[in-house]
Amino acid sequence: MYIYKNIISIEEGKRSGKPCIRGMRITVEDILRWLASGMSVDEIILDFPELTKEDVLVSLEFSANQQKRIFYDVAA
Repeated sequence: MYIYKNIISIEEGKRSGKPCIRGMRITVEDILRWLASGMSVDEIILDFPELTKEDVLVSLEFSANQQKRIFYDVAA
C-alpha cells in the first residue's frame, strides 16, 4: 500500500511495518541514517542504484511531515 507520493509504502510484515521505498526493503530510516552518517545523495544512489534522487528527497519530506504531525499532536 503506497501512502506518500507513490514512493513511500507500508506493508505489514515487511521491515516490521516501517515506511519503505517503493515496496523495497530499504526504509526511510535507512536513508535518514545514511544521510546522518555523512553520505551524500549521490553516494547513496551509487551504493543503491535502485534508488533515485526523488526517493531520497521524498524520504526527507516524509520524515519532516511526520515530525510536524508529532509536534502538533503534542502541542494540542
